[in-house]
Amino acid sequence: MSKEDVLLIIYFVAIIFLLVSFVIIFFVAFQRRKNKLLLAQLEAKQKFEKELATSQLEIQEQTFKNIAWELHDNVGQLLSVVNLQLNMLKNTIPNDFHEQVTETKGVVSEAVQEIRSLSKILNHDVVLKNGLVTSLNIELERFNRLQFLDASFNINGEIVALDNENEILIFRILQEFLSNVIKHAKASKLSVNLDYGEDALIINAVDDGVGFNTSEKTKSSGMQTMKARAELLEANFSLTSNIGEGTKLYLKYPYKYES
Repeated sequence: MSKEDVLLIIYFVAIIFLLVSFVIIFFVAFQRRKNKLLLAQLEAKQKFEKELATSQLEIQEQTFKNIAWELHDNVGQLLSVVNLQLNMLKNTIPNDFHEQVTETKGVVSEAVQEIRSLSKILNHDVVLKNGLVTSLNIELERFNRLQFLDASFNINGEIVALDNENEILIFRILQEFLSNVIKHAKASKLSVNLDYGEDALIINAVDDGVGFNTSEKTKSSGMQTMKARAELLEANFSLTSNIGEGTKLYLKYPYKYES
């Protein structure tokens, strides 16, 4: 083989090597650009979903506040008027009916008290003012007072002040769980435990109700709402249940997300 043939072969090998290198570099650059674009799209989607969830929860909070105002200002006032009218009626009827009127006044007074208590836990501003622990205590005391079930509330560790808006989210998650317990669980006992650790708040809420199959789809949006709030908190959340074995809520909220 002549020297010219060897040089020609080297020349072709060099060209092929350069072409292969160019193709590889182009492919790698293309993949990086593609991955960067996909990542940007994913981040944009996640941001949109988070903003949408935040907006929905803000609308829900405003709805709760409006309901609280209606309960306190309108329904509460109407029941107060009923009490006044019962006082007037008591003075105009025979003594034989006084005891019944007195009992009715007692029922109306209890209704006024429950409406005021309910309006407090619905009102965003009142929950912010009271804080998570007090708001939960008010809700569970209401359950015990109305004899819905036997509710216990335990706190371990030193209470840590959380970001106000995040306290609201945590309370709403628990409030949704408690509402489902009352409406569906047919439970006789409920326990809520707040464990303030060094790095995170761990919450366990357990009932001894009928339980349900978590894999079955339901018409209720409560589960999705709790999950959405937990995602906004960047907290670990789970809801476990089995037929006949009650239901358990678990939430772990790391303090590192505090600002």
